[in-house]
Amino acid sequence: MITPMPRDIPDLPAIPGIIPSTHSFVPATAVVAPSRRPVTAAYRALVALAAATGVAVEMKLGAPARVLSYFTIQTNLLVAVVFAASARRAWSARRPLPGVLTGGTLIYASITGLVYHLILVNESTPFSMTGSDDTLSGWPAVAHQLLHTITPIAVALDWLLLTRPTPLALRNAATWLIYPLAYLVFCLARGAMLAPGTPARYLYPFVDVDRHGYGGVLGNTAILGVAFYALGLLVVVLDHVRPDPVRRRVRGPENRISSQATGGLK
Repeated sequence: MITPMPRDIPDLPAIPGIIPSTHSFVPATAVVAPSRRPVTAAYRALVALAAATGVAVEMKLGAPARVLSYFTIQTNLLVAVVFAASARRAWSARRPLPGVLTGGTLIYASITGLVYHLILVNESTPFSMTGSDDTLSGWPAVAHQLLHTITPIAVALDWLLLTRPTPLALRNAATWLIYPLAYLVFCLARGAMLAPGTPARYLYPFVDVDRHGYGGVLGNTAILGVAFYALGLLVVVLDHVRPDPVRRRVRGPENRISSQATGGLK
């Protein structure tokens, strides 16, 4: 015969010199049931669709290899993927994506919008590209608005109004610089491999070696790098001080984690 398991299993004897902990380490997600967020899911799906539409139009109008080389296009592809995944998680009541990923997506989308509006289409800057954009109409104009204006604003609104604060650290501001630095290396290597006179040999005016030389390009990008790092620090600070836009009020004491009582949960 098999001896039945006793209903009550005695506690293990205490180990001398070690005080047993009375704190509960059960995560909040284990006692607070996740909830679906259909409105958030719909909004993020629309943002993903807007970013993907802008990229698709540009791919249709231009050479795919050259179009995919632009920071704007790569960033909008990232937005499309991240927001599609975030929409699915919000719809199915799953845990949100890591804060370092959503924060990085916000940083890169913000860089796209800020550089475009403050530098590339600003006639007062030495890197203005307004001459190439003045004749845009139809689908090219729609794509430019989606990629440079609508998507960055939509990503920022999602982070401010629909995304819960996460424990971002100051080191994340430096981590987010890895992609822009890698992109700079890519731009310089691409330009060096293309023959002089090739259209769009250097994708952005501030990385045009023919115009500024390598020293000038490094100086331009160093200034931009400092600005990008400051933007990352701002996001980290705001993440710690902004209110939680989707905080749920838990009714009653039954779902709270106890750090004082001996029973763990109360």
